[in-house]
Amino acid sequence: MLLRDVIRFTAQSVLAQRMRSALTALGLGIGVTAVVLLTSIGAGINLYIVEQFTQFGTNTIAVQPGKASTFGISAGVLNSVRPLSLQDAEALKRAPYVLHSVPAVSGAASVKARGRERTVNVFAVGPQFDQAFKFHVSRGSFLPNDDLERPRAVAVLGARVYSELYGSANPLNDRIRIGGDRYRVVGVMEPKGDMLGIDLDDTVYIPAASGLALFNREGLHEIDILYDERAPVDEVIAGIKRILLARHGGEDFTIIDQQQMLDVLGSIIGVLTFGIAVLGGISLLVGGVGIFTIMTIAVRERTPEIGLLRAIGAKRRHILQLFLGEAVLLAGLGGIAGLLVGLGIVAVVHLTIPAMPAQIAPVYVVLAETIAVIIGLIAGVLPAHRAAALEPLEALRTE
Repeated sequence: MLLRDVIRFTAQSVLAQRMRSALTALGLGIGVTAVVLLTSIGAGINLYIVEQFTQFGTNTIAVQPGKASTFGISAGVLNSVRPLSLQDAEALKRAPYVLHSVPAVSGAASVKARGRERTVNVFAVGPQFDQAFKFHVSRGSFLPNDDLERPRAVAVLGARVYSELYGSANPLNDRIRIGGDRYRVVGVMEPKGDMLGIDLDDTVYIPAASGLALFNREGLHEIDILYDERAPVDEVIAGIKRILLARHGGEDFTIIDQQQMLDVLGSIIGVLTFGIAVLGGISLLVGGVGIFTIMTIAVRERTPEIGLLRAIGAKRRHILQLFLGEAVLLAGLGGIAGLLVGLGIVAVVHLTIPAMPAQIAPVYVVLAETIAVIIGLIAGVLPAHRAAALEPLEALRTE
């Protein structure tokens, strides 16, 4: 029996039972579709997080109070025994390759202006914050370059805060109250959008020293460092560490570079993506059981046909090839159909909901299709072996 005969016979066997073949392939098709969709969402979320973090540049380092292993989450939300100070932020400007050192304190407070009041995010930062994180001012200017410890009582409004409190009126030099203290508005920021669920437009910016007093804190939440992008990050971190060790007398702080945060987040998302891929793979196993069942039934139904083939000279390996080929063909067709449906759904989602994070993960797509074919092959081995083991005379007697 030639190879083309095996292929033709296998194709005819599948087409002869179209409904049964379609239902058999459907199980694996659903599994492949599930894997494609779930891993696409996982890859999309990973891409979304990377874009959110890198929109402010990739050459930033965060210094947080307290010696702790973190996962990109601030360790200084609560006051520490040895807090980071404004003087620390000023000293870090002298570290090698450092362009900007920005002290930061954050919290929520009420803002009152012209008879209106809102509770907003308050970012108390240094005057280089806008340069370090690529924020732009649409009206007026950002915080003036005052002495960090004795700044003027000025504030900059986020785009949403401005529209809610002032509409289209000019807010510059107007007096507002933030947490009960009076501030003069010196600027309005351009719209920035959200970052990981935080509305950067529903924000007011005030000097870091004012924030320490407003939130009754002894130390900063963190100090953000912007360094020369051509500089080796290890040397930048070493310089920062030397200065803080000399000032604090011990390593009571945590230095986190942006790549470290992205690596940790990427590994977490990768584990989650693998986990949901495994869940989708359960559907592939169910499809494999379906192929095993159908092929077992096919062997029983086609016993006379097998006996006839053996009687006219077909060898056992030919029978084995026929049934294995049929199982692989069903699995392959189901996998391809599931793959096309999954890719189609992802494309439709991209067109209809552009904000939905979905990104095709080629590795998992190829892996899903490969596993589908392997499952079909494994599921067909036992029925095919059983078919090949039939004796010609015994098979013919069952007709």
